[in-house]
Amino acid sequence: MESVEQDEGEGEGESEREDAGPRPEDEPGSGVVTAFGRQLKLLRVRAGLERPEFGKLTGYAGQSIASFEQGRRIPSPRFIDRADEVLDAGGVLKALKEEVGRAQYPAFFRDAARLEARATALNVYAVPGLLQTEDYARAVFQMQRPLLEDEVIEQRLEARMVRQSIFTRRPAPLMSFVIEEAVLRRQLGGQKTMRGALEQILLTGQSRNVEVQVMPIGREDHAALGGPFTLIDTDKGHRIAYAEVQDDSRLYTDTSYVRTLEARYGILRSQALTPSESSALIEQLMGEA
Repeated sequence: MESVEQDEGEGEGESEREDAGPRPEDEPGSGVVTAFGRQLKLLRVRAGLERPEFGKLTGYAGQSIASFEQGRRIPSPRFIDRADEVLDAGGVLKALKEEVGRAQYPAFFRDAARLEARATALNVYAVPGLLQTEDYARAVFQMQRPLLEDEVIEQRLEARMVRQSIFTRRPAPLMSFVIEEAVLRRQLGGQKTMRGALEQILLTGQSRNVEVQVMPIGREDHAALGGPFTLIDTDKGHRIAYAEVQDDSRLYTDTSYVRTLEARYGILRSQALTPSESSALIEQLMGEA
């Protein structure tokens, strides 16, 4: 991520794109996850607690505690907060929460997640994880091939739900979403799951800082057939583009390319249904689900 920060601080057009791909130092078993595990063990031993006893106090099995300490499993923010309190760590564990939390995301998304969390504005053309219910997101992860381990699914699910805290953040960022109608019609996870997903999109779109638009299937013109992307306005006053396809992603900082995507997104919004028309369509789809 260093080159992105340099671009933000030193000028524009320095780098057309940055690979936001795998970072071995953030994977379970190494880097910040291992450092957290070692610190956790030291504090537990200092407190005179055995793993099973500590697990009962935090709501986890002794085997899970061992996995956390050995860096084989990424702890959730909820566990970190509780562990810090139980071990009277004085905020030592909580101080690592943000960095450990980033490791819960797929490697290709971690840099984008950090920028998203601090964004002042988001413009998203995609199947946005920010708008997904827990049931819908779980169905998405369960559909992935090769199959994900249950533990990985739960980690990614929790990370996706944590991202949605952006909707209650103050000051509230401005957010715009354009979603394909075909995505809203696909019964992923079954009718009940899809109805819940549609309801959440509808309710979120009623927030004053959020606009949701649907790109109808019958539209002849489409400005973004090249695939999904997100425009992120950073807290430093810069705009970065993020694009992802098949578990490969890029963060774009080059001004000319970002402006191309800005223009593309503007045209896309003009081709999509208006927010009120989109709400009406979503309500219609809920009735059909």
